[in-house]
Amino acid sequence: MPIKIESLSKFYGGKQVLSDLSISIGEGEIFGILGPNGSGKTTLLKIMAGISQFDRGTVVVNGIDAKRDQIGIRRIVGYVPETPYLYESLTPYEYFSFIGSIREIQPEVAKRRVNDLTRAFGMEEYNDQFIGSLSFGTRQKVSIIASLIHAPRILILDESINGLDPQSAKIFRDLLRSLAQDGMTVVFSTHILEIAENVCDELAIMKEGKIVAEGKTGELLKERNLEEVFIDLTSTEDLSSVVSALRGTLR
Repeated sequence: MPIKIESLSKFYGGKQVLSDLSISIGEGEIFGILGPNGSGKTTLLKIMAGISQFDRGTVVVNGIDAKRDQIGIRRIVGYVPETPYLYESLTPYEYFSFIGSIREIQPEVAKRRVNDLTRAFGMEEYNDQFIGSLSFGTRQKVSIIASLIHAPRILILDESINGLDPQSAKIFRDLLRSLAQDGMTVVFSTHILEIAENVCDELAIMKEGKIVAEGKTGELLKERNLEEVFIDLTSTEDLSSVVSALRGTLR
């Protein structure tokens, strides 16, 4: 298993944000992690990417123990955060060159990959503009391209599709499927349930730092759509009564 997590717990101060969580993700899978805000999704993804430490349990990514070698994990993982953190005084092309040198990619290989990716995402006209002047969606494309330059074995995406325009989102979804067929493992979180339902091979639904449902997408959604399953597992309120109360307030 490229990613194997057992009995994972994480605390921030006195607050437990992940609680005895176990999960295994296979090679070539597109694995979706869903959950309401504050459920622990981002923390889990950062631990998988070798960015955040944890308090208890074991995390092994492509055979690398995350407790012992976070740097080793970062070498083989591509990670895109929900909000891109980029060098705003650089142009995208300068930033991609910088990433290529850090990743120790041969310049001609990096250049070919950058050219192909920027063309596919409609980024060519922005390559010589300062990143700080770009829109959120375009900055998201920069972050995605940077995560792919080194052809990672594992790609981890935190709400990274949400800011893309429809054409770029479709290109990216189709690319993810192709990369998974070639053996890349893709893990992503999203609030867009339709994307998760249509793209993911497997899904895990989180609530309050725990996984409350996990399995093949088709098996989880045998008789209901993902929105119904998600709300049933994560909601703490009767939504119809909430809507009725709001309707009364706005009359």
